[in-house]
Amino acid sequence: MTDTRGQQPSYESYSGPLPGERTGAQQPGGPYHPPQAYGAPAPGAQAGGGTLGGQTGAGAVRRPRTGARTTPRTRKARLRVAKADPWSVMKVSFLLSIALGICTVVAASVLWMVMDAMGVFSTVGGTISEATGSNESNGFDLQSFLSLPRVLMFTSVIAVIDVVLMTALATLGAFIYNLSAGFVGGVELTLAEDE
Repeated sequence: MTDTRGQQPSYESYSGPLPGERTGAQQPGGPYHPPQAYGAPAPGAQAGGGTLGGQTGAGAVRRPRTGARTTPRTRKARLRVAKADPWSVMKVSFLLSIALGICTVVAASVLWMVMDAMGVFSTVGGTISEATGSNESNGFDLQSFLSLPRVLMFTSVIAVIDVVLMTALATLGAFIYNLSAGFVGGVELTLAEDE
């Protein structure tokens, strides 16, 4: 097989500068200065005069842009709630309904004590007993009917019913949401990262 490229130059006899060597006048022991993308400004050249971006040919100095956007961008992600686990929904709703029931009992007892200290039961009870009383009977006794143990017992029954109903309705709501999310894709949420 023959070489059709012809005679090639001999690289051993080349005595010129290598590509990495600088051709400028530099003292042998001085510090190394890397090559600049833009040369030094030409004498008498005005900053920003005459050309695009304020550069006048090879002698222009590149300046940083002013008014650049320095505030970080907030990343946003759009997510979709595809499925709600009924077991986890039932556990969370059970705990929340117990907390709500305890708050209901405490609020009812505090409200009863405040109303009793203000004399509401005695005043309203006296009015009702006079309106419903006769010569043979004293009428309806509101104070004995709305005593604190009876009010707390009634409130506790309401709180227990509330716990059962809230847990059952939340679990049923999770099943219904899963069925509807299969048809329409679920609820879409847009989340933003806090910087």
